[in-house]
Amino acid sequence: MRDGPKSTSRGKSGRAAREHRIPLSDRALTIIKMAANAKTGDFVFPGQRNEKPLSVMAMEMVLRRMKFDGVTVHGFRSAFRDWAGNETHFPREIAEAALAHTIGDKAEQAYRRGDALEKRRALMEAWAGFCEPKAGSNVISLTRASI
Repeated sequence: MRDGPKSTSRGKSGRAAREHRIPLSDRALTIIKMAANAKTGDFVFPGQRNEKPLSVMAMEMVLRRMKFDGVTVHGFRSAFRDWAGNETHFPREIAEAALAHTIGDKAEQAYRRGDALEKRRALMEAWAGFCEPKAGSNVISLTRASI
């Protein structure tokens, strides 16, 4: 399985959004498979309550406990978008689609029926490669010791 979860969430407007399929990089699949070996219920990343998923606030709480000042969960999305726009040749529409952003005016949206899953998969593979620490790279591991 190379596709990740399907997500239907509420956008900033509060209305239910359309379904968003999430392509997973090979590295993400490896991490999920490792986590799945230790799971005790239905969720790979369980929440604190029995049989509940991880909270939408979980990542924010991790950042708070690690005392990363000025780092936000939304900042990770922003960093991805900056990287995609500044460091790659992927089209703007693919980067925006990876973030589940609505692209174009009403007419363009009416004609855009596909979700560019395979193009987004290539983008996510490139992002995974960028995020994976390499000797001599400028990628910093997010651990308390790195700050």
